Amino acid sequence: MADYYDLLGVSRDADTEKIKKAYRKLALKYHPDRNQGSRKTENRFKEVTEAYEVLRDSEKRAVYDQYGEQGLRRGMGGAAGVSGFDFTDAIEVFMRDFGGMEDLFGGRRQRSDSRKGQTVKIKVLVTLPEVVSGVTKKLRVAILNVCDRCSGSGSETGSGPRSCSTCGGSGEERQMQRTVFGQFVSVIQCRMCHGEGHVIDKPCSNCHGDGRSRGEREIEVEIPPGVTSENFITLRGEGSVGRQSGPRGDVIVLLEVEDDTRFRRDGANIRFDLPVTFSQAALGAEVDVPTVTGTVKLAVPAGVQSGEVLRLRGCGLPELHGRAQGDQFVRVT
Repeated sequence: MADYYDLLGVSRDADTEKIKKAYRKLALKYHPDRNQGSRKTENRFKEVTEAYEVLRDSEKRAVYDQYGEQGLRRGMGGAAGVSGFDFTDAIEVFMRDFGGMEDLFGGRRQRSDSRKGQTVKIKVLVTLPEVVSGVTKKLRVAILNVCDRCSGSGSETGSGPRSCSTCGGSGEERQMQRTVFGQFVSVIQCRMCHGEGHVIDKPCSNCHGDGRSRGEREIEVEIPPGVTSENFITLRGEGSVGRQSGPRGDVIVLLEVEDDTRFRRDGANIRFDLPVTFSQAALGAEVDVPTVTGTVKLAVPAGVQSGEVLRLRGCGLPELHGRAQGDQFVRVT
């Protein structure tokens, strides 16, 4: 990965405020809500968030400045470093420090919720005709719902949770770490209550104290014309419910355009091989040519040679969120 300072575009002596300002600007640029599911910008968003998460923390930054990224991973055992940092982590960091996307445009600040449900990813196949027209698909997604028996409390009827004696209800423990880099104090999730701040003595027999049970949710996703297998769509608040009836997480729909044995996609253009007879090539002919959306007539000129390419304008694919339409290139064989 590139240098964290270079990723954020700040100098190595930049203070925390400058680092936060730089990250906020880049987060706005690469946030998935503004980039319509680009995998490239998703990765960039994750990278700048990972850099910000390290440089905003004085202890992590000190280790990084002296030993680099590997120093964080090895010296801190991954616990306080960046080991396993993924896209979902990046979204949570952004929400923690800046709330929702509307905050960046002057809207109301939303507080992040540590009990927000998990983000669920699902892959959806899209055919080439659907790429042309766009399509609305109904999906059944495996998620966690509020437990019907305990209504999300996690406790059996007639009992309730008690405050955790280990963390005093805070959900956090302070842990001293001695490493070759010095002594560090880190705040970790309470190991007794798993960050909840309370302990359930009589767990619900249905959800075993989690407050949630496995189920399915039917959702609709609108897929616009022109998508590629590099795109994804984020459905906010459609994922698993959080613990203690916390807000639902998101569903990320990963798009995969199905291969079509007749056509080869080249961006917005379609390539197709057309076999013609000797007489058609010699004398010329009007032939039926299949396209993504149906069959059209194509005039094959007399004397055409094998390997020559003819063009059907506007018979390709649309560009994502654009007005341009690709063409179909027909190679004579």
